[in-house]
Amino acid sequence: MKESSVRETPEGVDARLLTDATLTEHERRHAVTRELIATRFGVASPAIRLKREEPGAFGHRTHLTAHVEGDELPLTIKAATFASTTVVAIADLHVPLGVDIRPREVTEAQVQEMRRHSRLFADADPREVLEHWTRVQAIREADGRGSRLLPESVLLDLESLTGWAPDRRTHYRLADLSNDTWTVTLAYGAGPL
Repeated sequence: MKESSVRETPEGVDARLLTDATLTEHERRHAVTRELIATRFGVASPAIRLKREEPGAFGHRTHLTAHVEGDELPLTIKAATFASTTVVAIADLHVPLGVDIRPREVTEAQVQEMRRHSRLFADADPREVLEHWTRVQAIREADGRGSRLLPESVLLDLESLTGWAPDRRTHYRLADLSNDTWTVTLAYGAGPL
């Protein structure tokens, strides 16, 4: 397995990115999650057991839970994958997290699809559209409703440093975890508007 790269994150959040076409999405997600937990808690990676939570209802997107010696760790674990690259972020249990990843190079068709669900002006360049899209997607994930929250309903402040859904009184801070190949956005924490 290749080595994952540590992403610069806000205090209380840890994230790593791994590109490895020899591993499945599931294997990458588990490997990176174990690395993050081992570093944060100082435990050996083999002692960490990852489980997928039981779905609460039809269509519910399940999340990973982590256990050491039978005890569940108080963590929020979020991951996103595009092609052979996975990013995983962890934080304390009650910190809402969302993460999104897209390649820096996007096709015109991808940009047009993003524009259809965007509040950006029509003359926004493709890079702006891509960055806006990853922010919106990260907020949708942090919000917890995922695809039930329409992307065009997500609002961002003028600097694109915070975002929110207008029907909820919480906001999410945004952090750029990108590198030369990937546009990666983290939405984290929540507070009243």
